[in-house]
Amino acid sequence: MMVFWWTLLAFLCGALPFSVWLGRLALRTDIRRYGDGNPGGANLWRAGGAAWGLAGILLDYAKGAVPVALAQFAAGIQGWALVPVALAPILGHAYTPFLRGRGGKALAVTFGVWTGVSLWLGPVVLGLAFGFWLFTLRHDGWTVMMGMATLLVALLATGAGLPWWVIWLGNTALLAWKHRQELRRPPDWRRGWLGRLARLRKG
Repeated sequence: MMVFWWTLLAFLCGALPFSVWLGRLALRTDIRRYGDGNPGGANLWRAGGAAWGLAGILLDYAKGAVPVALAQFAAGIQGWALVPVALAPILGHAYTPFLRGRGGKALAVTFGVWTGVSLWLGPVVLGLAFGFWLFTLRHDGWTVMMGMATLLVALLATGAGLPWWVIWLGNTALLAWKHRQELRRPPDWRRGWLGRLARLRKG
């Protein structure tokens, strides 16, 4: 029952649409009218600038990190019991009942969840990987998938247990579904970036 209640709490935390609420209260606008129409920090950034965008991104990050970290380190939920708790904020953000199931793409909350699960490993690897692939691939969907693939390599290299792999699998499947429109196109490489790498290798 404790795992159930922590999973429910984590889902509700993930479901809180902070960026939409900030847009309505502070900017007097619906951020879903901007950019790709999603209720996340990126569109809050487009609607109100960097400061508001960063605030929304940090809140989305926190709603993944806080409940998972508390469940693991305060309540002692670990191993297989942590799997539903870790996936719940991502699912809550992606299909929030506060917005009739029309949630965001769950990238910031993914960073938060992996902070709660692994402390430094997940967010550091994801940050570096997304930074690299962002400058290598043109479409965000493939950037996200390659970033998650890089995280899997790190989990394998560090001997992470099977529950972490299951969390990775569920997380990646949900991200792939939320980015499915972009993933229908083949990867598009940034030729300028690859050209610069080739010139560096040649000296």
